[in-house]
Amino acid sequence: MNTIRNIVLATMLLVCAGQVFANDEILKPFVLGSKGPGDFEEKIETTKAALVANGFTVVGAYSPYNDAEIIVVTNDELKKNAAKSEYGGFGAIQRISVTNVKIDNEIQVSYTNPVYMANVYRMNGNLQSVRAKLKKALGRIQDFGAQGMTAGKLRKYHYMIGMEEFNEPSLLASYGSHEEAVKAVEKGLKPGKYGLTQVYRVDIPGKQEVVFGVGMKGATEAEKYADDKFIMREIDFRDLKSTAHLPYEVLVSGKDIYALYARFRIAINFPDLAIIDKNSFMNIMNSPEAIRETLQQAVSP
Repeated sequence: MNTIRNIVLATMLLVCAGQVFANDEILKPFVLGSKGPGDFEEKIETTKAALVANGFTVVGAYSPYNDAEIIVVTNDELKKNAAKSEYGGFGAIQRISVTNVKIDNEIQVSYTNPVYMANVYRMNGNLQSVRAKLKKALGRIQDFGAQGMTAGKLRKYHYMIGMEEFNEPSLLASYGSHEEAVKAVEKGLKPGKYGLTQVYRVDIPGKQEVVFGVGMKGATEAEKYADDKFIMREIDFRDLKSTAHLPYEVLVSGKDIYALYARFRIAINFPDLAIIDKNSFMNIMNSPEAIRETLQQAVSP
């Protein structure tokens, strides 16, 4: 009996130790799947094919500037997890980037880390299996984009004291019904209007929630602070490119339309970015409000 009890106790300790390790894992926002020479357009197509072959649905693609293509995917697991999570639509997709960095004709294929995103968006499940599927489809050389944080820290993350957290999104507009709110977003994201484009739409099953991907291209000097290219030029300056930061999201939840305030939305993918430096938040200090105002203008009655 003592032997059996000792085996049971030892097994329980191993399980608990494994849970502690999982909870203490240092998570980073992006995963580098592959890098090396190749043809840019061909790499985009082979990346899409690999994603589809591993059970993902491509819901949109976006080229914010030359030599960069972002592929947006979802699957049943992502949507089901989103349905069980408050504001879960923000985490219903994953973004994959193909970037030609023009160093020895190097093409980088990277993707958002589903486990990082699941925790920063306070989702019901941690999406470990989605991470495994992306790794199978695209490979994994290393995680990157920050020194990293544990799941516990991500679930209460904000860049600085007094700045927005995940549960404090910007309310852009409210309508009389869910259907009216969805139509308002689709109308506001028509090409050429406010410099915005609709990259994708994903409906969350079993609840009145729809997430839209939004490309932002400021056409004038006055609009540059909400321009994807301008912002990324200032913050995505390291050798490994965080192109999969884009595009931003707009969420219709019930009758209300939300967007994550950019002081949170940018910081979750660039948490180590300095406040003041050659490349820093200071250089884009006008962007959070410019993004909010642009989105609000587009979807308001």
